[in-house]
Amino acid sequence: MAKRKNDKEQLSILLPSGRKESSFFEQVYEVTRIIPSGRVTTYGAIAAYLGTKKSARMVGWAMSGAHNQTNSVPAQRVVNRNGMLSGSSHFATPTLMQELLENEGCTIENNRVVNFEKVFWNPEEELKIDN
Repeated sequence: MAKRKNDKEQLSILLPSGRKESSFFEQVYEVTRIIPSGRVTTYGAIAAYLGTKKSARMVGWAMSGAHNQTNSVPAQRVVNRNGMLSGSSHFATPTLMQELLENEGCTIENNRVVNFEKVFWNPEEELKIDN
């Protein structure tokens, strides 16, 4: 396991913008933009990566406004801890989140990602820093 630097340093190294100072919502959007197509993560995993484990709900609030961002944010790739499409009500249509995920190769049944554990992308694992 890699040794982690403080979260602001880590973000500035691992995220495309390289910014050290940005709002929590902007940091959420930057992490979300890195999630590979066909993979999903959770509100809690993003919060934990940003060093605020108990802020999963804040990540959800950020995702609800993702469609207002100038640079596209693939908000469909962020689901709840059980793989449920809990944010689907924030999309233009009730089925758009599912359609976007299916277009990326994810299988959705009953508003839940099938094989959630297999397609789960953990930013703490994938964006680690070696020292």
